[in-house]
Amino acid sequence: MNIISAIAIALDSLRANKMRSALTMLGIIIGVGAVIAMIAVGSGARAKVAKEIESMGSNLLLVLSGATTSGGIRIGMGTEPTLTAEDARAIAKELSTVAFTAPILSGTAQVVYGNQNWSTLIIGTTPEILDVREWPVISGRAFTEKDVDGATKVALIGQTVLENLFGSEDAVGKTIRIKKIPFTIIGILARKGLSPTGQDQDDAIYIPLTTAQKRLFGTTFPGMVRIIYIKAAGKDVLNDAERDIKELLRQRHHITQGKENDFTVRNLTDMMSASENASRIMTILLGAIASVSLIVGGIGIMNIMLVSVTERTREIGIRMAVGAKSRDILMQFIIEAVVLALFGGFIGILIGIASTKTITYFAEWNTLISIWSIALAFGFSSVVGIFFGFYPARRASLLDPVECLRHE
Repeated sequence: MNIISAIAIALDSLRANKMRSALTMLGIIIGVGAVIAMIAVGSGARAKVAKEIESMGSNLLLVLSGATTSGGIRIGMGTEPTLTAEDARAIAKELSTVAFTAPILSGTAQVVYGNQNWSTLIIGTTPEILDVREWPVISGRAFTEKDVDGATKVALIGQTVLENLFGSEDAVGKTIRIKKIPFTIIGILARKGLSPTGQDQDDAIYIPLTTAQKRLFGTTFPGMVRIIYIKAAGKDVLNDAERDIKELLRQRHHITQGKENDFTVRNLTDMMSASENASRIMTILLGAIASVSLIVGGIGIMNIMLVSVTERTREIGIRMAVGAKSRDILMQFIIEAVVLALFGGFIGILIGIASTKTITYFAEWNTLISIWSIALAFGFSSVVGIFFGFYPARRASLLDPVECLRHE
């Protein structure tokens, strides 16, 4: 018997038992749909994390000012000012593993334009911040070293500030007031979105560092900053850059052997990569959990096929009596199992895609349907059909024709 005849006979058998065939496929349908939906949810989460990581910039290191101890209680990093703009300049000038540095002195303030006002983060920094954060100016210009040297009252604003103060109005050239001090907007930053910690990166105004130090926030000592953003020269030298920065700052701060650093260096790239790896593991875990449904569906196929062999024992005997060989019987039952799995897989794909769209619409979760997840689910359903269909098919092919004909 050729393969075409075997497929035709298998399809006739399945059509003769529509309800049983539908119930048999149900496990595969649910399994494939669940695999596609769960992988889509996990992939969507990964894509969101990757986008947030990309928005932060690449090869990032962060130097925080030191901790302080009060009454025997150690208070967290950043509470004791220990960093200066000179530290940032020295790091950029003396370390070949560092590409750019950008010292930061920031605080929250109320910003007023006309009859509009908005509370936002004011960040005093240097022009290099745009290189460190890989953040383009889409309208106007960035401030320069001349602006920093002269402590000029100019500002770059993020998209959230633009929307809340100006709406659709062109903000470049307009004057805003920060703590009652007038600032001229010279540029608009591109949209960044949320950071990996959920902070709106566009809800900020960037001004020259010296302007923040002298006119807005003041400093405990000349040149004081709270944070230094650093962009390493490459991903392969991140660890070297971190080590070099620690050595240089210990030397500059006159920290002797055995004493604790009065600063902390954080490798943001490693931290963000860890978040991405966690999302990848979650995707694999969700897919593995959903795959259990496919295995359950395969067991259902095997059970129904075993019942089918019992019910069709006499039919098997008649076919063998008229010349069908064991391999013909084996092929017929395997094809029936595979057809059930493939039809179930196809319907499951449609349900999985529909479920993913429903999750996105109602739960407002990021989802991402990929071709490989569909191929994986469909291929797995085919393997399940062959694997769980083989035992019943093998059992049917080994039946004794005489005993089959006697079966009632």
